[in-house]
Amino acid sequence: MPRHPVNPYSGPYVDRASELRKDPAWVAAALADPASFFVPVWRQRNLVRAGDSPGAVFVRHEVFAETLLAVSGAAADPAAATAVSRTILLGRFEGRACFAVELEGDEPPRLAEASEFADLRTAGAQLPATEAGLLAYARAMVHWRSRHRFCGVCGAPAAPANAGHVMRCTNPACAADAFPRLDPAIIVLVHDGDRALLGRQASWPPGRYSTIAGFVEPGESLEDAVAREVLEEAGVEVDEVQYHSSQPWPFPSSLMVGFLATADAARGVRVDGDELEDARWFTRAEIANGTPVLPPPQSISYRLIQEWYDRAGGTRLADAPGARLWILRR
Repeated sequence: MPRHPVNPYSGPYVDRASELRKDPAWVAAALADPASFFVPVWRQRNLVRAGDSPGAVFVRHEVFAETLLAVSGAAADPAAATAVSRTILLGRFEGRACFAVELEGDEPPRLAEASEFADLRTAGAQLPATEAGLLAYARAMVHWRSRHRFCGVCGAPAAPANAGHVMRCTNPACAADAFPRLDPAIIVLVHDGDRALLGRQASWPPGRYSTIAGFVEPGESLEDAVAREVLEEAGVEVDEVQYHSSQPWPFPSSLMVGFLATADAARGVRVDGDELEDARWFTRAEIANGTPVLPPPQSISYRLIQEWYDRAGGTRLADAPGARLWILRR
């Protein structure tokens, strides 16, 4: 069976080594191994190389240990500081153990020359695909951990377990485990064959449109969520719903599940005025001429529009000289 398209932030970029998370001896050895490296996250920002050759910056073992000592105020030796709960095993990246590490403080620490902590939503498009995926993974894990410091059952403090992939209640009478969470959301390109339905939020700059999206509710299938969101936001009833692909979207913790759906454009559009301020049907010619401005290419929304657009044959969307994309800046 052929694989679905691989979207940005996804793919086999890392060996997650999940079987090693419950092996404290292996984790301790990996933390002390000079060959291991660390992916720092500060205020949900990732460390990237600035300038004309963008890339992720991975921190060496000795730099990490010194930084963790400074940030945590610990007076212990580097090995003890490394065991502090801010580390999360990500797995093996290019054959080496790698860990995410959460950094605190009002100002970003200086870890490497010509680098900066940047928002991955803007920096990700400039990074190699494997590095962007690893940074997204680290960002998502740190965000989850930062919001599960206390037990959701009894309110006692929680402590990390399984190399950072579990937050366990420290109350012996409770000892409840919390696992990394994802918020599933559908995202759909609705079309009638010749036209695509796109909408825009009031907060977006003029001209920007995108596909329709929304979170899946309890007791709801993905297909049901597609039909509900399109009807709620645009007043359009969809017919056939076809799965396309999915994308991790750690901003902060979503999994975007992408679909293509058909609908009759003659039914008209009725926006809800809450999620969307406008929605309309666009032809391929309008899109090729720059109306509307499309989402950035690292988003699954662009991939869905591209899939529909390219089905007609002829010039592909990526080669259409008049098509315009959202420009994300740091």
